[in-house]
Amino acid sequence: METLTVNTARQNAEVVRRGYTAFNAADMKTLTDLFHINSTWHSPGNSPMAGTFKGRDAIMAHFGKIGSETAGTFKANLKNLAICDDGHIVGIQNNTATRKGKQLNADCCIVFELKDGKVFNAREFLYDLYTWDKFWS
Repeated sequence: METLTVNTARQNAEVVRRGYTAFNAADMKTLTDLFHINSTWHSPGNSPMAGTFKGRDAIMAHFGKIGSETAGTFKANLKNLAICDDGHIVGIQNNTATRKGKQLNADCCIVFELKDGKVFNAREFLYDLYTWDKFWS
């Protein structure tokens, strides 16, 4: 992958930042518009929420399931963005939610790859995968 200009890297970061805002507001129209139609999302672990979701529709369905399983309480609280010169953006976040009497407070980062100004690939990394799996199980 070729090195991007500073402006393109900043634009990619702004796309990701807008994605966090849309996700936390349950603004599915904006969120859908920010993802490439052939995008892929990988969620780690062994819980019912783990897996690789291929295609924008599958990713939006996954996000919808997160919202419905937590009665809309799930929030991805963005702490910082790291901008890489190869087009990747790393979102460093804290996830909070309640579900079936359980509380989630889990740090995470997501590595985003963008293509044509849209999220093309995203991979989550949890600091404590055990806590994450336990919350969703």
